[in-house]
Amino acid sequence: MNLNGKKVAVLGCGRSGVSAARLALAKGAAEVCIFDSSPHASCADSTLKFVPGATEADARDFAAELVVLSPGIEADIPWTLAFTAAGAPIIGEIELGYQYFKGRIIAITGTNGKTTTTALIEHVLLQAGKTAKACGNYGYPFCDVVMEPEQPEFAVLEVSSFQMETIHSFRPEVAIWLNFAPDHMDRYTKVEDYYNAKLRIFENMTPDQLAIVRVGENLPELKPQVQEFSAVVGSGRLYYQQNYIMEAGRPLMGLRGTAMEQAHNAENSMAAILACRAVGVTDAEIEQGIRTFCPPGHRCETVAEMDGVLWLNDSKSTNLHSTEAAVRSQTRPIILLAGGKDKGLDYTAINPMLEIKARCCIVFGQIADQLEATFSPVCKTIKVETVEQAVATAAKEAQRGDVVLFSPGTSSFDQFTGYVQRGQCFRNAVLKTLNL
Repeated sequence: MNLNGKKVAVLGCGRSGVSAARLALAKGAAEVCIFDSSPHASCADSTLKFVPGATEADARDFAAELVVLSPGIEADIPWTLAFTAAGAPIIGEIELGYQYFKGRIIAITGTNGKTTTTALIEHVLLQAGKTAKACGNYGYPFCDVVMEPEQPEFAVLEVSSFQMETIHSFRPEVAIWLNFAPDHMDRYTKVEDYYNAKLRIFENMTPDQLAIVRVGENLPELKPQVQEFSAVVGSGRLYYQQNYIMEAGRPLMGLRGTAMEQAHNAENSMAAILACRAVGVTDAEIEQGIRTFCPPGHRCETVAEMDGVLWLNDSKSTNLHSTEAAVRSQTRPIILLAGGKDKGLDYTAINPMLEIKARCCIVFGQIADQLEATFSPVCKTIKVETVEQAVATAAKEAQRGDVVLFSPGTSSFDQFTGYVQRGQCFRNAVLKTLNL
C-alpha cells in the first residue's frame, strides 16, 4: 500500500483509530485526520489532527482518498458513507497494519475464548524464545506493533467480527476458529451476518496455511489445511478427557493443577497447542508454557473461598454462550449472578442446564425482568438492581459446597464502562461482604 501524498480519514478516536493515524503518517500520507461523530470525544494524541462532532458535511469537505474505520463504527451508516462518497476505499486498522507487517500472523476468532487463547499463545511463544506480541482486539493495536523499531517475529492477533468486516487482503499464516454462537445482535440484523463477518478470517488463506477449528462448527469447505480439536472424547486431532489433552488415544498433556484445567479452557489450550506446533514450537516447550500461564483477569477467576463457598468472577462473559460454557464447567451447585445490557439475545437455551446445575439465579441490570421471566420456571430466581445487591443476596443464599458464579451473559454498558470495571465491582463487593 502506497500512502505517499494521500489524504487519509480515520473514523473513531479510540486506541485503534489513534494507532492507525500514526501509522498512516509514518508511511507518508500527506494529511491524516481523525473524525468522531461525538462532540464530546477527545483524542489521546494532541499532535494528531482531530475533528470531534464531525458531520457529513465535514466528511465531504475533507475528500479523503482512503478511509480507515474503527471497529465500533458501522460501515453502512450515512455518516460513514459520506467519507466514501467520492470513491475512497474503506479499510480497518487490522488491514492497514497488515500492509506493513513483515512478521508471521496467528489470528484467533470465536464468540468466546479469544482473549485467553491469544494471551496463551503469546506466552508459549515467548517462553520458547520467540518474539511475539498479543494485539488486535486484545493487547496493543496492531498498528502499534507494526511501528515498533523491531517488529516481533509473531503477531498473535485477536480479531473480532467487526474487524473482519473491513479486510481486503489480510491473510494469517494460522487462523483459529474457537466457536460460534449468536452475539452482537444489537449490531447485526441476522445471525448469518455475524457468522459471515467472522468467517472472513479464512477468506484469503491458501492450501499451505492452517485453519484450526473446533469440531462441530459446521463451517464450509476451507481453502487452508484443517486441524480440529474437541472437548468430546475421541473427536478431533486433539480432545479432552479427564483433565488430559489426548492425541491418538494417548495422553499428550495433563492440565490438572494448571490455570487451564476447566473444560472451556482445555479447548483454548488445544487450539494453542496446534497453533504453536504449526510454527515450530516443541510439545515440551508448549507444556512448559501452559503450566506457567496465568489467564487474563475476569475469566472464571477465583475471588475467594470461605465457609465452603467458592466465588468466581467471570465478568468477561458478555454473551449467553460464554455463560453456558462457565456453567457447564462447574461440578458444584451453582448460584448464578447474571444481567446487564439488552443485546437482543434469547436466554431460554440455557434453561435445561440451569434446571440441573443451579440452585438459584440472581439477576440484575437492564435485562433483569427478561432474565427473571426466563429463568424462574426452572430455578429459584431473585431480581435485584445492582451487582452489590446481587453479591449480598448470594451470600445469604449460598450453602457450603456451592459456587457463586458471576457470569453476566451480556455486556455491561448499562451500568459500567466495560467488563473490567464490572468485574472489579464484583470483586470488591465480595471482599467487603466476606470481610476480607
